[in-house]
Amino acid sequence: MATQQDRDTQHAEHPIASTLTHYLSLLVFAFLTASSSHADDIHIAVASNFTSAMKEVTKAFEENTSHQVKLSFGSSGKLYAQISHGAPFELFFSADQSKPIALEKNGLAIKGSRFTYAEGSLALWTVKDSFADLTEKTLTERKYRKLALANPRLAPYGQAAVEVLNELNLASTTRKKWVQGENISQTYQFVSTGNAELGFVALSQILNHDKGIKGSAWIIPHNLYKPIRQDAVLLMKGKSSQAAREFMSFITGNQARTIIESHGYKTSTNSQ
Repeated sequence: MATQQDRDTQHAEHPIASTLTHYLSLLVFAFLTASSSHADDIHIAVASNFTSAMKEVTKAFEENTSHQVKLSFGSSGKLYAQISHGAPFELFFSADQSKPIALEKNGLAIKGSRFTYAEGSLALWTVKDSFADLTEKTLTERKYRKLALANPRLAPYGQAAVEVLNELNLASTTRKKWVQGENISQTYQFVSTGNAELGFVALSQILNHDKGIKGSAWIIPHNLYKPIRQDAVLLMKGKSSQAAREFMSFITGNQARTIIESHGYKTSTNSQ
């Protein structure tokens, strides 16, 4: 018959087992802590002209890290307004420099984090066979019913289009033909569907890597519009996000720069 001492001994936890259980608990805690500190989700606001390039860059970033990225695309003007009203973005990739600068001045972005991630090019584009050979003459002859461009108050590429028309003394004579998209993506849709015979779009939108340009295009000479330098900035909501900082570092690396240039942009190390 078991004595009280025997029963106590049977119920007592073996010291080795106790140590092992404690060690395993520490390992699990360490793993969970490491996972939560290194794997992170980030939300990035991106100018719509940079859609295809950003999707490819993001895919490469996620493959190289444990982080997950959520992307929200739109006109730079609308994204700026959303950020100003507290939208939960950690990073902002604008299609211009002025809006990231304004966010810095307004205390909504980390000062010193702004840099130029790409420089865009503007193109006059059509899918109509009757306008197959686009040149400056195509614009000046005005043998078209509708000319699409992004809203110049919201989209830098729309502002650049107006600058081109002003340089060619065509702004006033073509104004009645303008069809304005909310952003450069909607402008692209106007032309791609044939609702507008011609339109000013980002070169990156119509450049199909190895297959060249879809449709016909006149790549606008850069002397007809101000450089479209596109800046990114770390927002205050991303101040403590390690993933956000890693993404900013990644997009300035060789792999990301190669992707960006393949989409028709120039890249530069000049951050200001």
